Amino acid sequence: MDNLVITVIAPDQPGLVERLAACVAEHGGNWLESRMSRMAGQFAGILRVSVPAAGHRGLSDALQALQTHGIRVQLAEGGEPQRSGKPILLDLVGNDRPGIVRDITRLLAEHEVNLESLITEVLPAPMSSEPLFHAEAMLAVPLELSLDLLQERLETLADDLMVELNLRTDV
Repeated sequence: MDNLVITVIAPDQPGLVERLAACVAEHGGNWLESRMSRMAGQFAGILRVSVPAAGHRGLSDALQALQTHGIRVQLAEGGEPQRSGKPILLDLVGNDRPGIVRDITRLLAEHEVNLESLITEVLPAPMSSEPLFHAEAMLAVPLELSLDLLQERLETLADDLMVELNLRTDV
């Protein structure tokens, strides 16, 4: 069995995921995991499937043929998922302003922390209705990196950004 990672983007429409699932099933594939979402009228997702070697080419061709329905697909060979460090959940909330994601991810990259997932949104604050930025990220922290050092650096940056930041190691 080959593992494929498939990314997809298309105007949001009913039946889009069903078309993908049908292509996978028709070629003997198994849908293993996915992350998909609708945003601003577009639908985007990433999924990992396993497919027998004999069905690999047919699945690839079928997925590319979805372009006629306005569904853009990109394929990459995928291996088995591997965790590359200690899992840490980062939760951040603060007044919205440009540069928050850039500054946090820069610090993480400097410490070779891998960003495994990131969900962000801007919502009105409960009392004032001012825009609040919220981010939740799953991190893979290198085993040799001191969690105390990472926490200290992130807290310093959080103070500079005027955001509240929490790390959870019990994930």
